[in-house]
Amino acid sequence: MMGMTAASRCAIAMALCMGIGVASAQAPASRPWGDATLPPDARAGLLLARLTQDEKFQLIRSYYAGPDRPADKPFPRGAIASAGYVPPIPRLGIPALEESDAGLGVASSDRMRPGDHATPLPAGPVMAASWDPQVAFRGGAMIGAEAHAKGFNVLLAGGINLMREPRNGRNFEYAGEDPLLAGRIVGEAIRGVQGAHVISTIKHYALNDQETGRSTISAQIGEQAMRESDLLAFELAIERGQPGAVMCSYNKVNGDWACENDYLMNQVLKRDWRYPGFVMSDWGGVHSAAKAVNAGLDQESAGEVFDPQVFFDAPLRQALAKGEVSQSRLDDMVRRILRSMFAAGLFEHPAKPAPIDEVAHLAVARETLEAGAVLLRNEHGLLPLDAGQLASVAVIGAHADKGVLAGGGSSLVTARGGNAVPGLAPTGWPGPVMYHPYPPLAALRAMAPKASVRFAGGEDVTAAAALAAQSQVAVVFVQKWQAESVDAPDLSLPDGQDALVEAVARANPRTVVVLENGGPVAMPWLDRVGAVLEVWYPGGDAGTAIANLLSGKVDPSGRLPLSWPRELSQLPRPELPAAAGGTPPATVDYGIEGADIGYRWYQSRGIAPLFPFGYGLSYTRFQHGPLKLDTHGGQVQATVTVRNTGARAGAEVAQVYVQVPGAKARRLASFAKVFLKPGEQREVTMPLERRLFAEFDPATHGWVVRGGSYAVYEGRSSADLGEPVNVQLAEARF
Repeated sequence: MMGMTAASRCAIAMALCMGIGVASAQAPASRPWGDATLPPDARAGLLLARLTQDEKFQLIRSYYAGPDRPADKPFPRGAIASAGYVPPIPRLGIPALEESDAGLGVASSDRMRPGDHATPLPAGPVMAASWDPQVAFRGGAMIGAEAHAKGFNVLLAGGINLMREPRNGRNFEYAGEDPLLAGRIVGEAIRGVQGAHVISTIKHYALNDQETGRSTISAQIGEQAMRESDLLAFELAIERGQPGAVMCSYNKVNGDWACENDYLMNQVLKRDWRYPGFVMSDWGGVHSAAKAVNAGLDQESAGEVFDPQVFFDAPLRQALAKGEVSQSRLDDMVRRILRSMFAAGLFEHPAKPAPIDEVAHLAVARETLEAGAVLLRNEHGLLPLDAGQLASVAVIGAHADKGVLAGGGSSLVTARGGNAVPGLAPTGWPGPVMYHPYPPLAALRAMAPKASVRFAGGEDVTAAAALAAQSQVAVVFVQKWQAESVDAPDLSLPDGQDALVEAVARANPRTVVVLENGGPVAMPWLDRVGAVLEVWYPGGDAGTAIANLLSGKVDPSGRLPLSWPRELSQLPRPELPAAAGGTPPATVDYGIEGADIGYRWYQSRGIAPLFPFGYGLSYTRFQHGPLKLDTHGGQVQATVTVRNTGARAGAEVAQVYVQVPGAKARRLASFAKVFLKPGEQREVTMPLERRLFAEFDPATHGWVVRGGSYAVYEGRSSADLGEPVNVQLAEARF
């Protein structure tokens, strides 16, 4: 792929070829499950038959291996300090499960293991904003390789909760608001992780779309709407990535805890989707033994620390003795766990300490940001900056002289060099507030070595404005720290940063704003600045990537994976009770918008957001030819020719939307990112996802194409589309 360095290719090869000294496919007769030529299900069955009851119980629960274990609970012997640990069974050659957070890198490494570090990927919306499954795969392969080389064989990755709530403190771990985009991107990231012989989860199953009241609140939504939105994202990602584990969430869904929800786990996941892997609980997500097990939960996570009691030990044994849980169900739990271990290659490719190519991995992080940063505004061609012509640059705010902001909580990664701005509150959970040591100031100085590049912290607004007035260009970095377990009460930037931007823009109309944030923020100054570049939480080597984007060394090609509201009144739920404190309500009503999340909500209500889903600017120009449709056996595919009519190389995203008969909103049905040199054109053919033409029918547990004339659109964003092309489809069920 264009822009992919040799270092990146090395990182992928490292992930895919991990453990080349593998065991022979031929197993000794005493251990027939060691025959790697057998399918995972057969191997799991052979091994299951040799386990004692106590060994089965050993596999269905993990222990917490964090440094903050209670003093009366000894650290599990043999564990790497991490999120979770299942001891090995040496008698049968079963390896331990060493589990690490999370989806943005091997997390909390120095807190867990002093002196350790890992490569931080940019935030989840960056990966989604790339609209490029190859970028997602490379990111997953990189963190999978690092996990394996640190001794981990389970990564608690695969965050895919849709953005129903822009204030959700955990949006930075996820992939936006659309089920198709999120499903493809997260599915590829999972596939990358598991290529390194590391089991990946997908999480948090399901409807964990806000952090406020996450351990008590019930998400209320109809079955059809659920299947066409949040669950569709999971379904698509599971098909693509085949994760070894699904992590059930803290919240309730329609009154039942997600981790004892028969509908979610038994009916949908295991029956309808025929999912062969296992379901693990989130840490503190188990509330029962018999009910949870019978509803489909297969493994309790760290119950000795996070749950009221260890349900998957004495209480479950008692339930078995009483006949409340069958032995066959216990065996199914164990079989699923073993099956995922065999499928990911944990037996043949044991995780153990190995060298890590940090240069190559840092290149993957940098290229992810370069592919997913979104240029939101660029008046009068202010960007790209001509480094050779710059005389003076003011760099202002957000500790840009030290590093770049990261999101808080269990996904937090410590990069080499540690926290560039230590001691900021909160230092405890969900902190610490972390700045990765990749300062944009140093990178901008390297970008324009002949220019005077000076820094102002921004606390003194008058001094910052004075520096801007003396400079040819002002680059203002603004930030909003967000974290797991807490939501933002509003969309505003904290600490008077709006006033800072206003003052700098008054002093210098050539002002560029760079956003470091976990989700949409209010921008009351938008019309008074020259350019805005969204980099989210930008991850490893971010300073270099930001300089490359601002200078035009890299063309910004990210497109928003979410709708950007103008104000809270535009949302389905303008109020978020208890986000700023107090007791949260017992329920949240997701039936208001149902399956029409994000851009579909705006379209169905005739509301214009600040920036639409799929939006993003470039330094070059693209022309889209007429849309052509072809139908074979009910499968519709779209073809469009995209041409680069500008003077720079760049990438465009062709986006195809379908409008079903009678619907007010369009649905993303396919997309493709195409890289083009100046004057180059390419014909792009995109199969359209069949489920986006259909409705889910709860009565038959299947999808129904009602038949009729369907309008198909192609364009640059959900709000910038060409003329529709109609396709006639017959009624169909699948």
